[in-house]
Amino acid sequence: MAIERKAIRRGGIKSAGYDRNLRVLEIEFDNGDVIQHTAVGEEIARRFLNASSPASVYKDTIQEEFTVKRIR
Repeated sequence: MAIERKAIRRGGIKSAGYDRNLRVLEIEFDNGDVIQHTAVGEEIARRFLNASSPASVYKDTIQEEFTVKRIR
């Protein structure tokens, strides 16, 4: 499954994308790691993708709340 990511380049996050049909949020970090969080709602993903501080939204709302799968 390929999720199109957009550049973020803030707070250690290089890029991120969301598949609303599968409810998967994919995040690429500056260190090259790529992870996917499953069962993420569209509003949460939108808030993260459009945040002025995406790292804060990630830590506060996503990191511990959704199942994670390491892709790379």
